[in-house]
Amino acid sequence: MEGKRLYVGNLTYSVKEDQLKDLFSQYGEVVSVKIIEQKGFGFVEMATSEEAQAAMDALNQTVFEGRTMRIDEARPMQPRREFDRGPGGGSGYGRGRGHGGGRNY
Repeated sequence: MEGKRLYVGNLTYSVKEDQLKDLFSQYGEVVSVKIIEQKGFGFVEMATSEEAQAAMDALNQTVFEGRTMRIDEARPMQPRREFDRGPGGGSGYGRGRGHGGGRNY
């Protein structure tokens, strides 16, 4: 494992960042914890990739707060696209007020 940041999935919506920090700190220094509220997942960053690997090996598929956690190496965030225009892109004229700036003189 190269990264130090872990994806933690299938969390209860009531879990708190301090709870995850306490759980993961058994395997090394926890640098940061971020829970994505109302989505049931979060991220834990460990100090080293070795600590991240140890935490993932120990905690993946274990039950925490009544749910089986899924832990994996976090992937870099991909740029979000509002919609797929298909091949060839698009003209870019579909947004805004169109040509002319919306002023009438």
